[in-house]
Amino acid sequence: HSFPPRRSSDLIDGKVNLIVAASPEANAAGIKAGDLIKAIAPRVGGGGGGRPDMAQAGGKNPAGIPDAFAAVADFLAQN
Repeated sequence: HSFPPRRSSDLIDGKVNLIVAASPEANAAGIKAGDLIKAIAPRVGGGGGGRPDMAQAGGKNPAGIPDAFAAVADFLAQN
């Protein structure tokens, strides 16, 4: 898709925080931030959710951050 969502991660006290934002164009193309965060959060040992335009998740496995970012590409390829 030509409308990739923005993603970010942060590590505080050994915990992972993920945030995904999707533009209105991405939403119109069927990409929802909440669906994406639910797909990638397990990679960092956590869960999350949110709205179509903004979602967040937390986890306890910082080693999973690269895998979570790689899962974004997989999610976009399937949707």
